[in-house]
Amino acid sequence: MKRLVQLLFISILAAVLSGCSFLGEVNNSLDYINEATAHIETLNSFAEEAPELLQEAVTDSAVQTELEEQLLHVKTEIEEFIQLTDIPSLAEELHADFVQKNEALLAEINTLLDNGNLVISNIENSELFTTIQEANELFTRIEDLGL
Repeated sequence: MKRLVQLLFISILAAVLSGCSFLGEVNNSLDYINEATAHIETLNSFAEEAPELLQEAVTDSAVQTELEEQLLHVKTEIEEFIQLTDIPSLAEELHADFVQKNEALLAEINTLLDNGNLVISNIENSELFTTIQEANELFTRIEDLGL
């Protein structure tokens, strides 16, 4: 009888612990989706505002300063996103692709900035917005996983 109670207790404990693992993965997935969503919203917001700012920055130093600040903010956001480590197993491959696009965005931003200052002459050759669109498409694939 004592042995039966012990086996029952161990079984219940195992079930609870495996349930905690499942809940942990669900929470991890939700956290990742929230962080990825916030990141994409930052990129999309920048992509919507930046074309006009880029045009105005050529002739207006105040707009140029605002654009520099936004680029630095986006750069920081990208660097933080690249450093994420708690990636749900279902999204690992897509996250790797997403990080690759973010690294490309970072490179584009770095070509636009020189020591934190916007280099207007580099704007014309930038593929910044194309890269943002590609990152957005990858995020859509992550959302489609249903995490």
